Amino acid sequence: MTIKKSSVSLTVDLDAQGVQHGHLSLPYSHDDSAWGSIMTPLTVIQNGSGPTVLMTGANHGDEYEGAIALRRLTQTIKSEEISGRLIIVPFFNYEAFKAGKRTSPIDKGNMNRVFPGKVDGTPTEKIADYFQRYLLPEADVVLDMHSGGRTLEIVPFAAAHVLPDKEQQAKCVAAMKSFAAPYSMMQLEMDPAGLYDTAAEEMGKIFVTTELGGGGTSRPWTIEIADSGVHNLLIHLNMKEGQPVARQSLMLDMPDHRCFVTSTSEGLLEPVVELGSRVREGDLIARVWDTNHTGTGPVEYRSPLTGVLASRHYAGLIRMGDSIAVVALVVDEGD
Repeated sequence: MTIKKSSVSLTVDLDAQGVQHGHLSLPYSHDDSAWGSIMTPLTVIQNGSGPTVLMTGANHGDEYEGAIALRRLTQTIKSEEISGRLIIVPFFNYEAFKAGKRTSPIDKGNMNRVFPGKVDGTPTEKIADYFQRYLLPEADVVLDMHSGGRTLEIVPFAAAHVLPDKEQQAKCVAAMKSFAAPYSMMQLEMDPAGLYDTAAEEMGKIFVTTELGGGGTSRPWTIEIADSGVHNLLIHLNMKEGQPVARQSLMLDMPDHRCFVTSTSEGLLEPVVELGSRVREGDLIARVWDTNHTGTGPVEYRSPLTGVLASRHYAGLIRMGDSIAVVALVVDEGD
């Protein structure tokens, strides 16, 4: 069976030495541009031999710390400062990023739910297919930087996953710890099918992800975590010289689906404890008030575990099925 060639093309040479700025170009015909293209910016930096690291931000378009840190990296790092190759895509889901939305406005595509993509699919699926077949195979290490977006607020953490291959997992954990975020998380995904994470890990790559805040904005201190984490990772991989930024990191674990507290009601959300607070099993963490009637009490939500409130719903109103919170176990108090 002949596999169709991707319609995505690169305007740079992945094998060339030095610094190149260009685009991933995908033809996209639409009402406003009959022969138009989606032009996703990227930078390729190569110097000598060494690992290839594929770095992405704005996998979801309303998450900004990774986008800022990687866009800054494309401007500041020089090829002679590294050994190996960096492929930097600051705005992975570019159309979503430009719209300030989690998913692409042109096809509702969630870049982190469509892997391995489709060569003849929607624009988002075509870009995922290009990463799956052309960019991920080039990489030794993959860093995909997330935040909470408009709907979540999350303690700033770098994360790895429990993997069948324990040698691969150990390398992912070591890379995660090198990032030196205030928290380090063994992250449980609600549904790993279609994730970019899963695609990379199934190829045997060292994969690190992050969650670095939320609320549909960024903050100077979370940007600094993203920026220093990128440089720490490159030093860990022996791709860059220098002293890593030291920061104590609290190790957390999401052992099973009890971590997720999901709303079974809708209305006005009242947070009861601050993000990052220590909670005990059974502690009240939130109330949801009926906004259609008065004279009724709130629905109360309690912590399923003893640990840290690692994530919470950000918006003031909440619907049935929305995530109210994630509670993670404390593994140790950091190195």
